[in-house]
Amino acid sequence: MFGGPKDSAGATETTRSSTDTVMIDPVTGAKRFSNYFWASVVTTGASGFLIAGASAYLHHNLLFFIDATEIKFFPQGLVMSFYGVAGALLATYLWLTISWDVGSGYNEFNKDEGIMRIFRYGFPGKNRRINLVSDLADVQAVRVEISEGVNPRRVVYVRCKGKRDIPLTRIGQPLTLAEVEQRAAELAKFLQVPIEGL
Repeated sequence: MFGGPKDSAGATETTRSSTDTVMIDPVTGAKRFSNYFWASVVTTGASGFLIAGASAYLHHNLLFFIDATEIKFFPQGLVMSFYGVAGALLATYLWLTISWDVGSGYNEFNKDEGIMRIFRYGFPGKNRRINLVSDLADVQAVRVEISEGVNPRRVVYVRCKGKRDIPLTRIGQPLTLAEVEQRAAELAKFLQVPIEGL
């Protein structure tokens, strides 16, 4: 079931809040240090390529620390300009994703109302607000997925009756093993369901 989120649910909260009957766990979206870092790096690199390409085309150094007088516009300057445009498009995408804070939201488990609410912000459009509501009675277990390697995954899921497992933790920034275990244990204790995968 989809709909608008409750204002009292705290989509903008920055810390986990919990009482005997309500647990709200905020989820960090695109506004993370790593995203700001990579957006800045891509912006700087794209600007450098564009300025080098423009300097080669104009046969004049647009910046004092970039000597592009020895670069011929065709083909080197043209290729640099292409990389600069591609980088500028990627940087624009990254900055817009950060600005829209895609992926942010919260997980709410409310025993008073008997519901579980998973709320996330997506990209602008009719599906900007993703609000998934399920009955707490349908929750069967808390599942933990841990895989190490080049691309480690440490995700906490909720297993619901008749549905796919619902991920609760943010994507793209793995949690530590201690954080995963703590979150899973706290949630399983609150919901009084077993933990799978540990």
